[in-house]
Amino acid sequence: MSHPLHAKHLPLLDRAERACRERDCWSPWPDTPGGYPDSAHAQARARAAFEAQCGQAYALAGHPGQAGEPAEEVSPYTQRALGIRYPQSDPDTLFAAAEAAMSAWAAADADTRLGVLMEVVDVLYREHLFDVATAMMHTAGQSANMAYAGSGVNALDRAIEALVYARQAMQAVTPRSRWERSFGSARIALDKTWRVTPRGVAVCFTCATFATWNAWPSMMASLATGNAVIVKPHPTSVLPMAHSVRAFRRVLREAGFDPNLVTMLTDSSTEPLGKVLVQHPKTAIVDFTGSARFGQWVERHAHPALVYTETSGVNTVVIESAADLDAALRTLATTMCMFSAQMCTSPQNVYLPRTGVRTPQGTVPLDEVAQRLAAAIDAVGRDPRRAGMILATIQAPSTLAQLAQLRDEGARVGRVLLEPRPYPHPEFPDARTSTPLLVQTDTAHRALYGEERFGPAGFVIACDDAADALAQATADVREFGGLTAFLYSEDEAYIERAIDAYARAGAQLTINLTGPMPLNFAAAYSDVHVTGLNPAGNASLTDLAFVAGRFRITQSRRPARDA
Repeated sequence: MSHPLHAKHLPLLDRAERACRERDCWSPWPDTPGGYPDSAHAQARARAAFEAQCGQAYALAGHPGQAGEPAEEVSPYTQRALGIRYPQSDPDTLFAAAEAAMSAWAAADADTRLGVLMEVVDVLYREHLFDVATAMMHTAGQSANMAYAGSGVNALDRAIEALVYARQAMQAVTPRSRWERSFGSARIALDKTWRVTPRGVAVCFTCATFATWNAWPSMMASLATGNAVIVKPHPTSVLPMAHSVRAFRRVLREAGFDPNLVTMLTDSSTEPLGKVLVQHPKTAIVDFTGSARFGQWVERHAHPALVYTETSGVNTVVIESAADLDAALRTLATTMCMFSAQMCTSPQNVYLPRTGVRTPQGTVPLDEVAQRLAAAIDAVGRDPRRAGMILATIQAPSTLAQLAQLRDEGARVGRVLLEPRPYPHPEFPDARTSTPLLVQTDTAHRALYGEERFGPAGFVIACDDAADALAQATADVREFGGLTAFLYSEDEAYIERAIDAYARAGAQLTINLTGPMPLNFAAAYSDVHVTGLNPAGNASLTDLAFVAGRFRITQSRRPARDA
């Protein structure tokens, strides 16, 4: 018999499966904080809990290890250390605890595991959503709205997506069958059974700026298929994952399972443990989100563990022509400013024909297009209230140092169209902020823009013509990686060439989108995130391939007893 939690959550899981099949717009959650039940009280409670937690040890009941030194977390809004001490364990202890916890979990039927994990989703939403959102604000630096939507309800949607595909993958395994065949004059009848067998212990690395968005679906994919998970948070953004781990552990315990199916390993930037985890002999699965440099190391050195990566890339924009150039530039500018471009899907490089951009009013020269884009970006940063909602804050001081370096390099090999500068946050006077840097250059200076420049930096790149702009952009995606791509063109033949070129390069393409929706918005149950076809990552959130390899099929067979 499956656990009662399966019946409780089956209608929602079925509806989510329909959404994945039909790819329509659906979510069980309100998409803004104001729609959350008793929102004001929930937000106030979360803020009070956050303030009370700062400077204290974080309680994870029964978690192996003792509280050590405070993590490296500093709020980008106050620039004060959080001072939270988390349980610290050596890796061998966590692997032993995880392996001991797996036996009963793997033996449970798939529906039981799915029901328990859907309960985790429900608990995260009802009891911890604003705890997670507040933690994301004060570790990653996201705005309140983005922390609720992107790191909250949209991340929960992605978690359910992973459960949908895990269910489909496991349902494809027939549990038992009678097999009969003649061998000469003899008739052989066998009873065969097949079992979904987990690979082992999964290690889930989370990034500093969007911890939950990638971690929750990764954790769900591994747990649903019977594995245990050790979460390895970024040392500057532990709190969102601590809240997550606590919720997982509580639900598992209450459902009758060992909470050590989910544990957390904290480390520091001076004494990192990432390579130890990747190469640990008991690591069976690695989910990694973070820098391309370390992600590539993981892909090379994790064997024989199964590896799923989502790293960084150069997200490109090609503007060949536009029906409404100003509308296109406003939409592009807002997206380039969103969370100060600290997202893996933020557009960075804008490729323009040297002859300019065609519009119904005539061709607009390249320099004018570049200046109009700069003006649209500048308009966001000049209004502190709007900037606070869109730009939010800068997660790490190193991003500001990189901006200064890029500004100097850009001045040497091109033209600085926008100087980065702090803006005054309307609620947090000590917030770490910056408006974007925008540099105009050409393809002779590919070293400047030919990699992800994490943070609010953009480049306008002069190309020989429209064909060269498309060729340059897609070549950069193939070489350096790219998750998203954006195109503006009124030429249907050119659009078709771009669709083919970006498909071969492995980047998701958005065409001629203007208006209030951010260009890089990724809709759960509909949009595919990462293709695995270029260096920006080898996995896709979420599809069958994201879950199916996390278990193997074992078999037993014996002569049929009643044959």
